This record gives sequence, structure tokens and C-alpha cells, in this order.
Amino acid sequence: MTDIAPLPRLAIHYCTGCRWLLRAAWMAQELLTTFEQELGEVALLPGHGGVFRIELDGKVLWDRKIDDGFPELKLLKQRLRDCIAPEKPLGHSDRP
Repeated sequence: MTDIAPLPRLAIHYCTGCRWLLRAAWMAQELLTTFEQELGEVALLPGHGGVFRIELDGKVLWDRKIDDGFPELKLLKQRLRDCIAPEKPLGHSDRP
């Protein structure tokens, strides 16, 4: 038995009727590339009703209906980094 905590799980809920699978998959790819050592899983979860919500271990990082649209990737990376790896530099995504 190990004392190592499992890595975080990111879930991207997307609306199938709105055809947002490609957007969700692209964001998943970008986040997995940036946080390959810090994330344990990125799940794509089909839904309906215009949903586009991103959760980290159940905590909402972005909700299209609450946050008024889709996140810019730069902002999403910053929010995720602030939760799982605050010391991690994001290169050009850290610039204003």
C-alpha cells in the first residue's frame, strides 16, 4: 500500500445536441499536454441541454451558463494550474 494520493480527475461535460464534442476533445488534449504530470485523468462526458462544464474532482472550474460562454484556453489553464500546481509556469499563457 502506498501513501501517494491519486492525481486529480478533470471532467468535461459537453452537449451532444450542440455538437461540442470536438471543442471538449481539443480542450482535453491541450490540458493533458500542459499538465501531463499533474492530471490523472480527463474524462469527456456527453450531456444535453447546452451543457459545457469543466470540473476538477467535482469542483466546477468553468460552466458555460454561469461564466457566460466558453473559456479561453489561457484562462482555463490558469484556473487549473492554480488548483493543482500553483508553482507551475505556463509560459506564454502566464503573460497578460
